[in-house]
Amino acid sequence: MSKRVEPTLLTDQVFATIHASILSGDLPAGSRLKVRDLAEQVGTSVMPVREAIRRLEEMGLAEREPHKGAVVKSLSFEELIHVYDVRRLLETEAARLGSERITQEDCDRMQSEYELMREAIREQRVIDLLDHDEEMLAILYQAAGNPVLLQMIRTLWQQCRAYKIVGAQGSLDAGKDDSLWRYQQDLVTAARNGDPAAAASVNEASLVDATERIKARLAEQATP
Repeated sequence: MSKRVEPTLLTDQVFATIHASILSGDLPAGSRLKVRDLAEQVGTSVMPVREAIRRLEEMGLAEREPHKGAVVKSLSFEELIHVYDVRRLLETEAARLGSERITQEDCDRMQSEYELMREAIREQRVIDLLDHDEEMLAILYQAAGNPVLLQMIRTLWQQCRAYKIVGAQGSLDAGKDDSLWRYQQDLVTAARNGDPAAAASVNEASLVDATERIKARLAEQATP
Protein backbone atom coordinates (compact mmCIF):
# COMPACT_ATOMS: atom_id res chain seq x y z
CA MET A 1 0.00 0.00 0.00
CA SER A 2 2.74 2.49 0.93
CA LYS A 3 4.51 1.93 -2.40
CA ARG A 4 1.31 2.84 -4.23
CA VAL A 5 0.58 5.90 -2.11
CA GLU A 6 4.01 7.54 -2.02
CA PRO A 7 4.21 8.38 -5.77
CA THR A 8 0.76 9.96 -5.60
CA LEU A 9 1.74 12.08 -2.61
CA LEU A 10 4.93 13.14 -4.37
CA THR A 11 2.97 14.13 -7.47
CA ASP A 12 0.60 16.13 -5.27
CA GLN A 13 3.55 18.00 -3.79
CA VAL A 14 5.07 18.72 -7.20
CA PHE A 15 1.70 19.83 -8.54
CA ALA A 16 1.18 22.14 -5.55
CA THR A 17 4.62 23.71 -6.06
CA ILE A 18 4.14 24.41 -9.78
CA HIS A 19 0.54 25.50 -9.23
CA ALA A 20 1.63 27.99 -6.57
CA SER A 21 4.35 29.37 -8.88
CA ILE A 22 1.75 29.99 -11.60
CA LEU A 23 -0.67 31.74 -9.25
CA SER A 24 2.11 33.88 -7.74
CA GLY A 25 3.31 35.02 -11.14
CA ASP A 26 6.70 33.33 -10.78
CA LEU A 27 5.69 31.31 -13.85
CA PRO A 28 3.83 33.89 -15.95
CA ALA A 29 1.61 33.13 -18.93
CA GLY A 30 3.65 31.67 -21.79
CA SER A 31 6.38 30.22 -19.59
CA ARG A 32 7.69 26.87 -20.81
CA LEU A 33 7.22 23.96 -18.41
CA LYS A 34 10.37 21.99 -19.13
CA VAL A 35 10.03 18.63 -17.42
CA ARG A 36 13.70 18.03 -16.67
CA ASP A 37 14.32 21.58 -15.47
CA LEU A 38 11.33 21.46 -13.15
CA ALA A 39 12.32 18.02 -11.87
CA GLU A 40 15.76 19.37 -11.01
CA GLN A 41 14.28 22.43 -9.28
CA VAL A 42 11.89 20.43 -7.10
CA GLY A 43 14.32 17.56 -6.57
CA THR A 44 12.32 14.68 -8.06
CA SER A 45 12.37 12.37 -11.04
CA VAL A 46 10.57 13.42 -14.22
CA MET A 47 7.51 11.20 -13.71
CA PRO A 48 5.82 13.26 -10.94
CA VAL A 49 6.48 16.42 -12.95
CA ARG A 50 4.87 14.96 -16.08
CA GLU A 51 1.81 13.95 -14.07
CA ALA A 52 1.63 17.37 -12.41
CA ILE A 53 1.74 19.09 -15.81
CA ARG A 54 -1.02 16.79 -17.06
CA ARG A 55 -3.18 17.93 -14.15
CA LEU A 56 -2.43 21.56 -14.91
CA GLU A 57 -3.54 20.98 -18.49
CA GLU A 58 -6.78 19.43 -17.27
CA MET A 59 -7.37 22.52 -15.11
CA GLY A 60 -6.79 24.85 -18.03
CA LEU A 61 -3.64 26.36 -16.52
CA ALA A 62 -1.25 24.78 -19.03
CA GLU A 63 -1.41 23.82 -22.69
CA ARG A 64 0.70 22.23 -25.41
CA GLU A 65 2.30 24.39 -28.07
CA PRO A 66 4.06 23.14 -31.21
CA HIS A 67 7.84 22.95 -30.84
CA LYS A 68 7.60 24.13 -27.22
CA GLY A 69 5.78 21.41 -25.34
CA ALA A 70 3.82 22.41 -22.23
CA VAL A 71 3.55 26.11 -21.37
CA VAL A 72 1.61 28.14 -18.83
CA LYS A 73 -1.58 28.95 -20.69
CA SER A 74 -2.09 32.41 -22.09
CA LEU A 75 -5.57 33.74 -22.71
CA SER A 76 -6.26 35.40 -26.03
CA PHE A 77 -7.76 38.87 -25.82
CA GLU A 78 -11.13 37.46 -26.88
CA GLU A 79 -10.94 34.56 -24.41
CA LEU A 80 -10.00 36.93 -21.59
CA ILE A 81 -13.13 38.99 -22.23
CA HIS A 82 -15.21 35.80 -22.30
CA VAL A 83 -13.79 34.75 -18.92
CA TYR A 84 -14.63 38.11 -17.37
CA ASP A 85 -18.12 38.03 -18.87
CA VAL A 86 -18.73 34.67 -17.18
CA ARG A 87 -17.19 35.93 -13.94
CA ARG A 88 -19.59 38.86 -14.02
CA LEU A 89 -22.59 36.55 -14.42
CA LEU A 90 -21.53 34.16 -11.65
CA GLU A 91 -20.09 36.62 -9.15
CA THR A 92 -22.97 39.06 -9.41
CA GLU A 93 -25.36 36.25 -8.51
CA ALA A 94 -23.03 34.90 -5.79
CA ALA A 95 -22.85 38.36 -4.19
CA ARG A 96 -26.61 38.75 -4.33
CA LEU A 97 -27.28 35.36 -2.73
CA GLY A 98 -24.46 35.68 -0.21
CA SER A 99 -25.58 39.07 1.07
CA GLU A 100 -29.03 37.65 1.80
CA ARG A 101 -27.62 34.97 4.12
CA ILE A 102 -24.28 36.16 5.48
CA THR A 103 -23.82 36.48 9.24
CA GLN A 104 -22.30 39.45 11.04
CA GLU A 105 -19.43 37.20 12.11
CA ASP A 106 -18.64 36.50 8.47
CA CYS A 107 -18.93 40.21 7.72
CA ASP A 108 -16.27 40.78 10.38
CA ARG A 109 -14.08 38.23 8.59
CA MET A 110 -14.64 40.07 5.32
CA GLN A 111 -13.63 43.32 7.02
CA SER A 112 -10.42 41.71 8.32
CA GLU A 113 -9.48 40.48 4.84
CA TYR A 114 -10.32 43.91 3.43
CA GLU A 115 -7.98 45.61 5.90
CA LEU A 116 -5.19 43.14 5.08
CA MET A 117 -5.80 43.85 1.39
CA ARG A 118 -5.49 47.62 1.98
CA GLU A 119 -2.21 47.06 3.81
CA ALA A 120 -0.92 44.98 0.87
CA ILE A 121 -1.95 47.77 -1.52
CA ARG A 122 -0.05 50.38 0.53
CA GLU A 123 3.03 48.17 0.46
CA GLN A 124 2.47 47.30 -3.23
CA ARG A 125 2.41 43.55 -2.59
CA VAL A 126 0.36 42.49 -5.62
CA ILE A 127 0.03 38.77 -4.89
CA ASP A 128 -0.99 39.37 -1.28
CA LEU A 129 -3.60 41.94 -2.24
CA LEU A 130 -5.13 39.50 -4.73
CA ASP A 131 -5.06 36.67 -2.19
CA HIS A 132 -6.85 38.77 0.45
CA ASP A 133 -9.31 40.12 -2.12
CA GLU A 134 -10.23 36.60 -3.23
CA GLU A 135 -10.53 35.38 0.35
CA MET A 136 -12.84 38.29 1.20
CA LEU A 137 -15.02 37.51 -1.80
CA ALA A 138 -15.01 33.78 -1.01
CA ILE A 139 -16.44 34.46 2.45
CA LEU A 140 -19.39 36.27 0.87
CA TYR A 141 -19.87 33.73 -1.91
CA GLN A 142 -19.69 30.80 0.49
CA ALA A 143 -22.59 32.33 2.41
CA ALA A 144 -24.70 31.80 -0.72
CA GLY A 145 -24.76 28.12 0.22
CA ASN A 146 -23.87 26.77 -3.24
CA PRO A 147 -20.43 25.10 -3.17
CA VAL A 148 -20.55 24.36 -6.91
CA LEU A 149 -20.96 28.06 -7.66
CA LEU A 150 -17.96 28.94 -5.46
CA GLN A 151 -15.81 26.21 -7.03
CA MET A 152 -16.59 27.44 -10.54
CA ILE A 153 -15.66 30.98 -9.54
CA ARG A 154 -12.38 29.81 -7.96
CA THR A 155 -11.53 27.97 -11.18
CA LEU A 156 -12.08 31.15 -13.19
CA TRP A 157 -9.91 33.10 -10.74
CA GLN A 158 -7.08 30.67 -11.37
CA GLN A 159 -7.48 30.82 -15.13
CA CYS A 160 -7.21 34.61 -15.20
CA ARG A 161 -4.77 35.08 -12.28
CA ALA A 162 -1.95 36.18 -14.61
CA TYR A 163 -4.19 38.92 -15.97
CA LYS A 164 -5.40 39.95 -12.53
CA ILE A 165 -1.73 40.48 -11.66
CA VAL A 166 -1.29 42.63 -14.79
CA GLY A 167 -4.34 44.74 -13.93
CA ALA A 168 -3.44 45.23 -10.27
CA GLN A 169 0.20 46.04 -11.02
CA GLY A 170 -0.91 48.53 -13.66
CA SER A 171 -3.12 50.35 -11.15
CA LEU A 172 -0.31 50.48 -8.60
CA ASP A 173 2.21 51.72 -11.17
CA ALA A 174 -0.19 54.46 -12.27
CA GLY A 175 -0.82 55.55 -8.67
CA LYS A 176 -4.54 54.87 -9.07
CA ASP A 177 -5.08 52.21 -6.44
CA ASP A 178 -8.61 53.31 -5.50
CA SER A 179 -9.99 50.93 -8.12
CA LEU A 180 -8.41 48.08 -6.14
CA TRP A 181 -10.27 48.78 -2.90
CA ARG A 182 -13.30 51.08 -3.23
CA TYR A 183 -15.58 48.39 -4.69
CA GLN A 184 -14.57 45.96 -1.96
CA GLN A 185 -15.29 48.59 0.67
CA ASP A 186 -18.79 49.05 -0.75
CA LEU A 187 -19.26 45.29 -0.95
CA VAL A 188 -18.52 44.84 2.75
CA THR A 189 -21.04 47.59 3.52
CA ALA A 190 -23.68 45.95 1.32
CA ALA A 191 -23.08 42.60 3.02
CA ARG A 192 -23.41 44.14 6.51
CA ASN A 193 -26.65 45.83 5.46
CA GLY A 194 -28.01 42.61 3.97
CA ASP A 195 -28.59 44.48 0.70
CA PRO A 196 -28.52 41.99 -2.19
CA ALA A 197 -29.24 44.59 -4.88
CA ALA A 198 -26.35 46.78 -3.75
CA ALA A 199 -23.97 43.79 -3.51
CA ALA A 200 -24.85 42.65 -7.03
CA SER A 201 -24.47 46.18 -8.39
CA VAL A 202 -21.06 46.64 -6.76
CA ASN A 203 -19.77 43.37 -8.19
CA GLU A 204 -21.07 44.21 -11.63
CA ALA A 205 -19.32 47.59 -11.59
CA SER A 206 -16.12 46.12 -10.13
CA LEU A 207 -15.74 43.48 -12.83
CA VAL A 208 -16.57 45.88 -15.65
CA ASP A 209 -13.90 48.23 -14.30
CA ALA A 210 -11.37 45.39 -13.93
CA THR A 211 -12.00 44.29 -17.51
CA GLU A 212 -11.33 47.78 -18.83
CA ARG A 213 -8.17 48.20 -16.74
CA ILE A 214 -6.73 44.90 -17.95
CA LYS A 215 -7.62 45.67 -21.58
CA ALA A 216 -5.85 49.04 -21.28
CA ARG A 217 -2.78 47.48 -19.64
CA LEU A 218 -2.50 44.77 -22.30
CA ALA A 219 -2.84 47.41 -25.03
CA GLU A 220 0.02 49.39 -23.45
CA GLN A 221 2.22 46.30 -23.31
CA ALA A 222 1.48 45.50 -26.96
CA THR A 223 2.49 48.98 -28.12
CA PRO A 224 6.10 49.08 -29.37
